[in-house]
Amino acid sequence: MEFRKGMLVYNGNAGQKNMEKSLAACVPVLSAELDSLVLLPTKREGHARELCMEYGSEVDVVFILGGDGTVHECINGLAPLGTRPAIGILPGGTCNDFSRTLNIPQDIRDAALSMVAGETEPVDVMQANEDYFLNFWGIGLVAEASENIKETEKNLFGRISYFLSALRTIKEMEPFHASIIVDGKEIEEDAVMILLANGQYIGTNALPFRDLDYNDGLADLFIIKDANLTLMKQALTEDSMEANENILHYKGKELQVRTDKRMEADMDGEVYSATPCQIRVHQAHVQMIKPGQL
Repeated sequence: MEFRKGMLVYNGNAGQKNMEKSLAACVPVLSAELDSLVLLPTKREGHARELCMEYGSEVDVVFILGGDGTVHECINGLAPLGTRPAIGILPGGTCNDFSRTLNIPQDIRDAALSMVAGETEPVDVMQANEDYFLNFWGIGLVAEASENIKETEKNLFGRISYFLSALRTIKEMEPFHASIIVDGKEIEEDAVMILLANGQYIGTNALPFRDLDYNDGLADLFIIKDANLTLMKQALTEDSMEANENILHYKGKELQVRTDKRMEADMDGEVYSATPCQIRVHQAHVQMIKPGQL
């Protein structure tokens, strides 16, 4: 790692003892390799985006200590910048999905050590209307499951809560009609879920599809026409699933998704966007640190 100035953004609202422990595990490792490292705690929702937008161009590297929500906010602050710093993820949340795609150790100290030994590589960033996402965008089952997660379950069961919520949601999910354009090709389908993937994990579960690549300049679009417990079991237990009559797969650089009625969209686990949505891929838009050998 060859950087001089860095900043570390972390969730200032997280439990104080846990965060102090996490900071103690990573800050000495990182600061030993930098001339300066500024620590910036977030104080409210959206603050990570503001901090990255304000200070991101002034540093060589931004370390994000937090979960998928913190990473999502930081990407939205960094992606619009003309001069973008390198990004290192220190997984500190429930799922830490994109860190898993990059094979970053889930232990904070090991993650910091792997950052020091690592090198940067280009990573695509997706833009959905005015916002950005790094890992996935989805409507239907994936968004409903995120909304249906019970906070008590999340606290008790952590990542398993996403699976429990999906099981509940499948029983209630009605198909919807979608009009999709992928690089000029028009598609009309009824579906229970539409998913655009850039990363390889959702809710800590590896997506069971081949050739998912976060720097190929293409979004992977999956249209799930029918969802049932058998399909979910396959997705959770099999290493690879092929496209079939229930799962359609397309790749594209520019996509439009319209639905007969407004549907909420999940971006990286955050539900605040909705259809209609225009999505495009910004190829190699950021440089992220891929871990080196410890």
